[in-house]
Amino acid sequence: MLHNICVFCGSSFGRNTSYVDAIQAFGQSLVQYNINLVYGGGNAGLMGELARYVLERHGEVVGVIPQKIYENVEHVTLTDLIIVEDMHQRKAKMYELADGFVALPGGIGTIEELAEALTWQQIGYHQKPIGILNTNHFYDKLLTLLEHMKTEGFIKQEFLDNLIISDNPDDLLTKMKAFKPVYLNKWAK
Repeated sequence: MLHNICVFCGSSFGRNTSYVDAIQAFGQSLVQYNINLVYGGGNAGLMGELARYVLERHGEVVGVIPQKIYENVEHVTLTDLIIVEDMHQRKAKMYELADGFVALPGGIGTIEELAEALTWQQIGYHQKPIGILNTNHFYDKLLTLLEHMKTEGFIKQEFLDNLIISDNPDDLLTKMKAFKPVYLNKWAK
């Protein structure tokens, strides 16, 4: 069941207005499917836009934010705001709360969070669905890199098959709800 989705996305808006449109469409889908948002707790950029959008439509939003960031940024009044010591605790708490993960457009932090969720799935720490909302082909080059890693023998095809990709929020969430994990022992030959 998908009750809580952890979303990774940018703390800026990016250059293309399609990113804000995608955030709003994704937020609408979360509310429509009665799925709670779990995110990094910030107010800036796409993160803040998504939180505000979901809250304005009476959805539930849980933010997890490190003390240092909490002290230095403005906040949205959320359903729940959990303040932790550092970035490691932030990710651990978000991962604990989430039934699945989605990457929307973002920068280095977004990629780092997505990569860790993928790594944890690959080595068997979780079997939760991981999705990429590929708005405006934002993640095409990353997907090409993942294919290259497979071709070069660093990733197995079955692992890539677990990754859910769509440019449509409803389609992405529908596929995530239907996700049946295929655990493959990373170390098996």
